[in-house]
Amino acid sequence: MQAALRLIVGLGNPGTEYTETRHNAGFWFCERMARELGVSFASESRYHGWTANARAAGIWLLMPSTFMNDSGRSVRALAQFYRILPSELLVVHDELDIPPGQLRLKFGGGLGGHNGLKSVSAHLGTNDYWRLRIGIGHPGDRNDVVNYVLKPPRREEADEIDQAIDRALAAWPQLAKADYNAATQKINARSASPKKEES
Repeated sequence: MQAALRLIVGLGNPGTEYTETRHNAGFWFCERMARELGVSFASESRYHGWTANARAAGIWLLMPSTFMNDSGRSVRALAQFYRILPSELLVVHDELDIPPGQLRLKFGGGLGGHNGLKSVSAHLGTNDYWRLRIGIGHPGDRNDVVNYVLKPPRREEADEIDQAIDRALAAWPQLAKADYNAATQKINARSASPKKEES
């Protein structure tokens, strides 16, 4: 039997200048999740981030206040303190290789060059944790990627991302029961992509 989730981490960058940028899609998800669960975030210096404890759901929410490249320090601090295993962790992040409006829920696998995931895996010593990849699309030229992820999405893209987050939140009952097959089908259902998914 697979372990139930105990920690959901949204990846992003701190600071008002980054709030609306594509790279903060993980933060957007966590903020929406907190509203759904009726909890609020508080700054926790010992965990290097903002945390919310949804006791009724048995879940912690975490948004690291480190910058993206050092997200793993925050994840490890909270996970170690509460003895949360990597298999009980869901990391939510922006994904260049998926168009806006599409999602992928997967366990383990490669890091796809994402600096936040690289940091989390380095600090945990494993890639074996759940990820929810929120599609933000690709600028078409890899030289434009940094500039692209640090800018807000166009209005139509933002609407598609919002709708994708709605779909992910609708799968929470399945995720909460560790019914990952049903959750994956629900979340990935509208995510057919012509691109071959990375392993």
